[in-house]
Amino acid sequence: MINRALNQKTARHLSYEDFLDLAKELGCVGVEPRNDLGRPLFDGISAPRAGSMARERGLRLLGLSEVYPFNDWSDERANAVQSLIDAADESGAETISLIPRVDGRATEDGVRQQALRHAMREVLPMLDGRKVVALIEPIGFATSSLKDKAELVDAIEAMGGPTKFKLVHDTFQHAIAGDGPIFPEYTAIVHISGISDPAPALDGRLDAHRVFVDRKDRCGTIAQIENFLDAGYEGAFSFECTSPSIPASPTFARDVAASFEFISASVKR
Repeated sequence: MINRALNQKTARHLSYEDFLDLAKELGCVGVEPRNDLGRPLFDGISAPRAGSMARERGLRLLGLSEVYPFNDWSDERANAVQSLIDAADESGAETISLIPRVDGRATEDGVRQQALRHAMREVLPMLDGRKVVALIEPIGFATSSLKDKAELVDAIEAMGGPTKFKLVHDTFQHAIAGDGPIFPEYTAIVHISGISDPAPALDGRLDAHRVFVDRKDRCGTIAQIENFLDAGYEGAFSFECTSPSIPASPTFARDVAASFEFISASVKR
């Protein structure tokens, strides 16, 4: 069985406490709370208490999301990163998530690498003395300033290797970026979701249509999971589904469980 996890975007209709209860019920190893759901992180519960609530249920806080666009560096971005690091430190969360800009700007060769490394150099001292690791997620959109995992790995190495920075692998983003190497040794968490609609082109326009993984999935999610496991990856696979149909389902909890079971039955290990 894979190490199951749940990103709060998938269960954004649930309170923080109910979200934790569901993750425990599903046999998850941990969760990823978010600050971009239109309400405060942890629903306004103090970070130390929020961390305790997770641990009382046997769950790890795998990461807190997110700061966007982190590689468009400014005082505002610095404050947002510092605030998320503080919340992670106080709650016992293991990582924070940093998302690159996807507005079509600063995508030119040379410009995007410089912006990425500048932001990472600014974040690095904020992590001193903390157990928190900063995760960066390559985004496969045509307008993204960071699509190439190899480019990110080079930047991580320039910052001293995968001790303070690692990456998030997203099965949808990886598919629309054209696949390529997965770099499991640099990966802290794998986000999983599926695209089941057979009609539209598989590109960034489908980001809002990501659903649970089933036999119709066009992203090759099962194969990506197998590649990670074959490479020795021991981290979590976390559902990050964005379609509004997901939380609207009257059988939501059963839907999550059924997809996890489908994945477990499909993965050849």
